[in-house]
Amino acid sequence: MTDVSTLGPSSRAPAAPRRRVLIIVENLPVPVDRRVWMEATTLHAAGYEVSVICPTGRGQDKTFEMLEGIAVYRHPLPPEGEGSLTFVREYLVALWHETRLAWRVRRERGFDVIHVCNPPDLLFLVAAPFKALFGTPMIFDHHDATLEMYEAKFGRRDLPYHVLKLAERLTYALADVVVATNESLRGFALGRGHKAPEDVFVVRSGPRLDRFVPQPGGERYRAGFRHVVGYVGVLGSQDGLDVLLRVARRVVDGGRTDVRFMIIGGGPSLEPLRALCSAMKLDPYVEFTGMLTDQDELIERLSACDVCVAPDPQTSYSDVCTMNKVLEYMALGKATVQFDLTEGRHSAGDAAAYARPNDEEDFARQLLALLADPERQAQMGRVGQARMQQALAWDHQAPKLLDAYARALRRRVRAAAPDREREPA
Repeated sequence: MTDVSTLGPSSRAPAAPRRRVLIIVENLPVPVDRRVWMEATTLHAAGYEVSVICPTGRGQDKTFEMLEGIAVYRHPLPPEGEGSLTFVREYLVALWHETRLAWRVRRERGFDVIHVCNPPDLLFLVAAPFKALFGTPMIFDHHDATLEMYEAKFGRRDLPYHVLKLAERLTYALADVVVATNESLRGFALGRGHKAPEDVFVVRSGPRLDRFVPQPGGERYRAGFRHVVGYVGVLGSQDGLDVLLRVARRVVDGGRTDVRFMIIGGGPSLEPLRALCSAMKLDPYVEFTGMLTDQDELIERLSACDVCVAPDPQTSYSDVCTMNKVLEYMALGKATVQFDLTEGRHSAGDAAAYARPNDEEDFARQLLALLADPERQAQMGRVGQARMQQALAWDHQAPKLLDAYARALRRRVRAAAPDREREPA
């Protein structure tokens, strides 16, 4: 592979045209979506011209701005909710704006690759016209198992489920390259998606270790408690925060009033969880911070925690998900308690204590045992940081992302070759 850093202005070879990328993400705005932002900045550093379409919100309300050399186009979305009709409304509004903005990006900046991120698995509808008309290759960045997530949220396989199933099939069919966050999702691409192994790349979501470093100053957030248990993530109905509140109730009922639970994040379940917390008389022991847009505060708070938790109950969805929060805990050297899930164990290894799936009493037992053993906490923290440094951090994932792009662009060249061969000499 050529080291682009060695090619200075004195080189006689003509400069290669900059490849242009359009990334579309609906789940979160950038740079709040840390995975997408790491992808965008990695591509920019590698010489790509990058544009991103995403929603507004979470403190990111400008409809257009240049951030670190990346053009960010944002659009509004309806208010968050948990009902299926809410999701339908959100998806329809988002598809309209994403299509409108994609044509705007093509006029203003152009793109040679279109990179769509789920959820939802409907963004192929935005990419399809560009592939049909201009041969633009599509990369499908598979963040979440949407079918499993729907079933975990609503507990049924109804008409919307089967619509999502069809959308997933069409997304795989249109994708030239699939980028999966773990081996389970890679298996879906190979099996359900019928993709060739050479077209599927595993690019995990480990944070950048130079930016996710333990920081002092968070002790003030302990509020006088002897122990602090931390959680960070989106607060949705499938994420197990009701489980965490019941675990907290068990801890308090067992006489442990010296433990504070710090829940960092926002989402559609935030207000219902606050109400549940009050109904359970846990307000003195639980803090909801809401969404934090200041990464320094986020890292300070997590650095002050003794133990962090991933209370996602075992479902067909959670079992195949790599939880970004677990990787972030590991980067900060924090021991974790979680249920024993396939991808959760694959990520954390010996950096976590595992409760029996969906056994809340065992979760509380594992948590209290870990809080009582600072030496074990420290050992788990060292194991987690070593795993990040050796294999899981973004520095190890960036080359795989660039390989996926090289594969997509090679496919574009091959597709265009017959047309060139027909051109007159």
